[in-house]
Amino acid sequence: MAEATRDRAQEVLLELRGVDKRFGATQALDDVSLEIRGGEIHAFVGENGAGKSTLGKIIAGVYAADAGAVVVNGSVIDKWNPAIAQKQGVAMIAQELALVPDLTVAQNVFLGAEQHRFGIERRNLNERFAALDAETGFGLDPRMRVRDLRIADQQKVEILRALARNARIIVMDEPTSSLTAYEMSQLENLMRALRDRGCGVIYVSHFLDSVLGVADRITVMRDGRRIESVQASTVVKHDIVTSMLGRELEQAFPERGAAPPASIPPVLRVRDLRTETGGAAMSFDVRPGEIVGLLGLVGSGRTECLRAVFGVDKTAGGSVELGGRDWTGRSPRESIEAGLVLVSEDRHKDGLVLQRSVRENIALSSLSARTRYGIVTRGSEKHVAKDLAESLQMRPPDIELPVSWFSGGNQQKALLGKALAAQPRVVILDEPTRGVDVGAKRTIYDLVARLAAEGIAVLLISSEHEEIMELAHRAYLVSGGRTFDEIIPEHTTVEDVLHRLFNVTPREETAA
Repeated sequence: MAEATRDRAQEVLLELRGVDKRFGATQALDDVSLEIRGGEIHAFVGENGAGKSTLGKIIAGVYAADAGAVVVNGSVIDKWNPAIAQKQGVAMIAQELALVPDLTVAQNVFLGAEQHRFGIERRNLNERFAALDAETGFGLDPRMRVRDLRIADQQKVEILRALARNARIIVMDEPTSSLTAYEMSQLENLMRALRDRGCGVIYVSHFLDSVLGVADRITVMRDGRRIESVQASTVVKHDIVTSMLGRELEQAFPERGAAPPASIPPVLRVRDLRTETGGAAMSFDVRPGEIVGLLGLVGSGRTECLRAVFGVDKTAGGSVELGGRDWTGRSPRESIEAGLVLVSEDRHKDGLVLQRSVRENIALSSLSARTRYGIVTRGSEKHVAKDLAESLQMRPPDIELPVSWFSGGNQQKALLGKALAAQPRVVILDEPTRGVDVGAKRTIYDLVARLAAEGIAVLLISSEHEEIMELAHRAYLVSGGRTFDEIIPEHTTVEDVLHRLFNVTPREETAA
């Protein structure tokens, strides 16, 4: 198999020649040429807005190039689109999975590729599924509804859909952004299995450690241009980051500012908070100018607790105080007006109105301050949005474009801008760097440090524990919906934290 794979790796399955793509005034791709080969995992990396996802969508036919050519088997393909791409063996697995939740696994896999006889569907989906599943060894139940599957298993369904259509090129656009470390490892093994079948796998990702661990070749994008394509075995992470940014990256995290004195009373105080969504007994404080982290594994109850503090989820007991006032059970609108804001982990579902402009999204949290005689003033919206977009280094810097036109990292910056426009005194950040590249991460880290320096209280959740350990003044350990200990990150190691999170038992839990 390995020898066959090496032979297939020499075969060029698809070629781009001089491809350009514009969105309004934004040049998303500029004269990009590259080859996609069989039996190879080819990663696209770059900062958010560099063009890597756009490049993947050009290959899959989702976007039409404004100039240049798509070449398959030596022939230029006119009017390249999703239907033609599928016929040529190209399939795409997008970050937002395109599955029908109420259909079964088998029905999703063969949706649109059912076998009919005399106009009647032949009832052999499970037989066809069993044959396909035997090739991959995924072990999925064809009768389960997709909505009941974990994200990692839903991605397996997408891969089976591609294989059911004899895909030879599979584009994976940020497939790991919602996965645990174990699920990421599983996905990497799936990519290797697809490569060994002779497929060309395109892996669009900002997780550079994963890219270097699984990719055979890496293409670096910057400002819509292909900077270089290199063999993964010949570079290290520092090389890739320098190529992405066009400069040396300074240290990953800003210098931690001084913690506020313990004598300063908390601006937010939570005691034994229970929620209807899984919080069991959460207790913590945060002072003005302090960064406080909640450290826990996925499913530990961190998000559910802070959603209840903000007012999205209902409380079932305990208390919340904001500025010395009872804040238990208040609404999100009341929280925002009082200076308590939440930056949700799901920017599409809970944070942004994707078809509206950056200007409108940023101003959305502070409309009452931007109205005159009950009418929103465009000039006031423009002023606050322009200042925040520039401060957050949004690219492109056009606040009138729909936010859906921006990359994931720049959408995240718009979401942060929306929170800051409300002039908060407490900011809850739930996974603020999920789905963003190394350069945008540093911008967000600098913002967190700046908020604390300005006297704003910050509550931080991150599944990348290093972020909390490097940014926070204090942190609480969370398991089973309970806080069970408090640490000073500066005096603790990530290894110690993980050991305690994985080994906690109910007898070890104490009130924070």
